[in-house]
Amino acid sequence: MTDPLIPSVNDAYRATLQVVESVEPRIAGAIRSELHDQRASLKLIASENYASPAVLLTMGNWLSDKYAEGTIGHRFYAGCQNVDTVESIAAEHARELFGAEYAYVQPHSGIDANLVAFWSILAHRVEQPELAEAGVRQVNELSEDAWEVLRKKFGEQRMLGMSLDAGGHLTHGFRPNISGKMFQQRSYGTNPETGLVDYDQVAAAAREFRPLILIAGYSAYPRRIDFARMREIADEVGATFMVDMAHFAGLVAGKVFTGDEDPVPFADVVTTTTHKSLRGPRGGLVLATGEYAPSVDRGCPMVLGGPLSHVMAAKAVALAEARQPSFQTYAQQVADNAKTLADGLMRRGAKLVTDGTDNHLVLIDVSGYGLTGRQAESALLEAGVVTNRNAVPSDPNGAWYTSGVRLGTPALTSRGFGGAEFEQVADLITSVLSSTTPATASNGQPGKARYVLADGVAEGTRARIAELLEANPLYPGLEL
Repeated sequence: MTDPLIPSVNDAYRATLQVVESVEPRIAGAIRSELHDQRASLKLIASENYASPAVLLTMGNWLSDKYAEGTIGHRFYAGCQNVDTVESIAAEHARELFGAEYAYVQPHSGIDANLVAFWSILAHRVEQPELAEAGVRQVNELSEDAWEVLRKKFGEQRMLGMSLDAGGHLTHGFRPNISGKMFQQRSYGTNPETGLVDYDQVAAAAREFRPLILIAGYSAYPRRIDFARMREIADEVGATFMVDMAHFAGLVAGKVFTGDEDPVPFADVVTTTTHKSLRGPRGGLVLATGEYAPSVDRGCPMVLGGPLSHVMAAKAVALAEARQPSFQTYAQQVADNAKTLADGLMRRGAKLVTDGTDNHLVLIDVSGYGLTGRQAESALLEAGVVTNRNAVPSDPNGAWYTSGVRLGTPALTSRGFGGAEFEQVADLITSVLSSTTPATASNGQPGKARYVLADGVAEGTRARIAELLEANPLYPGLEL
């Protein structure tokens, strides 16, 4: 993102916005404002990044106009030969990049990818003789009688995944989410003293609970996972081993996570988003072994509707970018920057979950500042630092107000930030948090959302941020 745009790219964006403006100028204005806001703020949300101009431009084309339900060579609509080409190229890049036997690039989002995975695992695990008795030749050819067989077979199936407050994701069995309604669910947490995954505890929970699916992966766990050990646990209890690597897919693609820390050689099914650390368009994909491929390949029509062909094209471009040597350099810098940020925060007195990081994210426990996560998030935003509040293990404030703030390094690394810049970022964050105090609500009681930021802190912080961002411009040369 630090290389100046070639003139033709600049012209392309200008022309695009002029066309939009001719129809609905308010939308063109909002798009310009979004670029301005992203350029002017310190983006530290761990699940966000900046896609390349090539990826962004790929989404704005007439592939959007084509329906292509089904899969490559087996569509429910005619005239899908170009979509077949796009999907084939995207899947090829995904297989080669991650070393997977099979890749399914249709999911619109991470939750869609997980739903495809869940239903594919359920369908794969159904006893084939029972389906044969119901006259079913393929899982996507289901009569109502066959669905009755499946409902009985699927009933009371179990899932074991990381708890939300330990860093897991809501799609790993959180009760309000569809995953928590589809399955009987139980969570494994982390060691209360270290904040790290206790594999013996996971194994004990698996032996007792006997899940159909064991899920590994996280959205707010600042360490790596031993996927070889998790695979052993899954095999011991006969579970399908699934990994959701949405957050750290870029570190896998960039060869920062290798050996036992690379989930693809160990999992039956791996899901991911294509944005976040992978730096592609918003979307999802599923990787699978050959054994599970036929079930995953029926994601449409089993779970998904028509694929977003223009987004699949953008996924292909992003995956092609991730196969370049420069992406490995980027991914390593993401991890190095996270460590620099964590060390800088701790030296300045911040309390971090697990006392550091070895991936792309950092989780601050802001209770030491007397704040809730909601208060800290709001104060930082006022000062120009964009983060998100997040629960910490055994969080007394729950999932809405929380006691933590999550930080991530992928986006600012894309802007060219290195260790020196992230040292300054650590100083900015701790200065803001140290200058923030809780405020009382109108009824005189302590308010979990209200805060007071000391005079001049927001303005001073924004001035320092402006200097950092000016030295590391976003999409340099792009003038709209």
